[in-house]
Amino acid sequence: MDGQPPVVVQPPASDGGRLVTIHGERMGVAYSLFDVLDLLHREGLPTADTAVDDTELIEWRGGGPYDWNNGESGSDDA
Repeated sequence: MDGQPPVVVQPPASDGGRLVTIHGERMGVAYSLFDVLDLLHREGLPTADTAVDDTELIEWRGGGPYDWNNGESGSDDA
């Protein structure tokens, strides 16, 4: 094993989607955290809420599990 996580989530594209690869194979584009969890489930990988923070399972590039829409948070800090 090379020590790299099996799941890699790329930075958000202009449409907010993030390319997901598992074991180096392109699995699809996720538009939400739920999409990532669905892809993990399809591949028989852990899908517990804590899985998204497991650095041995997922490498988040260009933002973490809550960064979508090209890195914009979408929340108001009023």
